[in-house]
Amino acid sequence: MFRTELNITPSKDKITLSTPILTIGSCFSDNIGEKLEENKFQVLSNPFGTVYNPISIFKLLNTAVSQNLPEADSYLTNDGLHANYDFHSSFSSLHQGDLEESIEESISKTHQFLKSAKVIIITFGTAFVYRRIDNNTIVANCHKVPAKEFNKELLSHEAICNQFKVTYMQLKAFNPDLRFMLTVSPVRHIKDTLELNSVSKSALRTACHSLQEEYDDITYFPSYEIQLDDLRDYRFYKSDMLHPTEEATDYIWNKFAECNFDKNTIEFINEWAKIKRAIDHKPFNPNSDKHQKFLKNTLQKIKGLPSEVDFSSEVDLLETQILNSD
Repeated sequence: MFRTELNITPSKDKITLSTPILTIGSCFSDNIGEKLEENKFQVLSNPFGTVYNPISIFKLLNTAVSQNLPEADSYLTNDGLHANYDFHSSFSSLHQGDLEESIEESISKTHQFLKSAKVIIITFGTAFVYRRIDNNTIVANCHKVPAKEFNKELLSHEAICNQFKVTYMQLKAFNPDLRFMLTVSPVRHIKDTLELNSVSKSALRTACHSLQEEYDDITYFPSYEIQLDDLRDYRFYKSDMLHPTEEATDYIWNKFAECNFDKNTIEFINEWAKIKRAIDHKPFNPNSDKHQKFLKNTLQKIKGLPSEVDFSSEVDLLETQILNSD
């Protein structure tokens, strides 16, 4: 035996193309969100940008439900940019009004999505948090403010679980049909040192285990273990030696699909992959009879796919390439 492959227990509650999914948290939320979008799932992927620590993730979910706008003292200006401590730097703007508008739009969009969502995929990145000295609040992003303005703390798994339970109750009161999938990001936070990164990940993993044991509607997907124990080779890491390669991400995605999708959904993904390759094909002569026939056949294949999936952009693209025979 040359490797230790994980045997993942298939999920009882399968995800289908009509399952609305919200992803939130660290890098895996971005990765899985992109894969879900590519394969035509109903997904809202990391609407607040990448968020690493559990407390900030829970706070943003609470905000999405309540639609309470950020407090005035959560805004800051640094190096000419307006930002908010609870939101990713992608929201930063040269103008305070634009920042506030973007934040309000993301909160409203997430609120509306949560009304009908069925699954929330939460990815924890680190158990280390930064707490503002001036008002004792934990931030999602330091926005390059000097370290002297914060106290760095390590969350215990009990603290993570206790705060999650508050958020869980609020979300379930808002939408009783929600279920949760917890994951831990396999990306190591070496700025904390490798030793303390291990301590941090252990707190996150222990919290996931405790919550999974306590709630019937919470599952755990082992993206962390797949990367570190199954793909334990530097060839599966990018040049920074921290982030998974595209090959590793694809492998984890396939494991995710095997575990969480039903047979019909997997069949659709396989068929859609072939059609996407056909759409992306660059012909030598786009006006040739052979390529025109190829385009029409591809269009017919799309029209034979599930009607509940929106293929309008792909159909429009193909139709613009098909020559008028008149």
